[in-house]
Amino acid sequence: MTTPAPTPFGTRLRAAMDARGPLCVGIDPHASLLADWGLGDDVAGLERFTRTVVDALAERVAVLKPQSAFFERFGSRGIAVLERAVADARAAGALVLMDAKRGDIGSTMAAYASAYLDPAGPLFSDAVTVSPYLGFGSLRPALDAARAAGAGVFVLALTSNPEGTEVQHAVRPDGSTVAATVLRALKAENAAEAAEGRLGSYGAVVGATLGRAPEEACVDLTIDGPLLAPGIGAQGATPADLPAVFGPAIKNVVPSVSRGVLRHGPDAASLVAAASRMAEEVRAVAE
Repeated sequence: MTTPAPTPFGTRLRAAMDARGPLCVGIDPHASLLADWGLGDDVAGLERFTRTVVDALAERVAVLKPQSAFFERFGSRGIAVLERAVADARAAGALVLMDAKRGDIGSTMAAYASAYLDPAGPLFSDAVTVSPYLGFGSLRPALDAARAAGAGVFVLALTSNPEGTEVQHAVRPDGSTVAATVLRALKAENAAEAAEGRLGSYGAVVGATLGRAPEEACVDLTIDGPLLAPGIGAQGATPADLPAVFGPAIKNVVPSVSRGVLRHGPDAASLVAAASRMAEEVRAVAE
């Protein structure tokens, strides 16, 4: 018997955004946030924080985005907390985007892909963030693994940190920027799904803080895939900034907020209320 192909990530993401709104909430257990919640900066505090966020939001938001580094810093016990969070969030219906920003070449990139995009693995996620700055072609093992698993990738393109401009705005011999090259490559990866009228599974990370700067104004964000938009909340952007940054591509934007929601913990009801308010603000500007 032939095993049916998995439903592509882009299709599942569109369904989740339609049902729950487009908001992505990061799970970022900063030491300062643990302290604000009255928790210790240790594995017990990490586990309490993470479980509270997952229990409060996994049945309500479209995407949860654990930041791997904040779990890795506690070693194997922190990774065990992350594994449980991924499993519990997915079981509750949230899509999990692992914010790992991995990037390498050859067999090492394939090993990263196996860690996050192999359905048999304990950290299998619906999507993962990756870095293309060893060349977009270096991502091929992750792109292929995602396609096979019905998962997705989000590729760093125009990030919200100011230091990114020295690489992302660099101009290639053909006159296009590095960021524009990444975005064109993603559009090509999404072509098959786009031809069928579906959202592609290969997304870009584009900061919500970019505004109307001339460098961004000439970049085509219509990649036929999702656009993860960090920078809302603590980094200064608001949902009202999204139309200026994304223009006609706004229907595919997944705004990401972390501290703007998490600072309302540890009370679960307050977390839910904060996420709901942010989701409504996003929905209002995207319509």
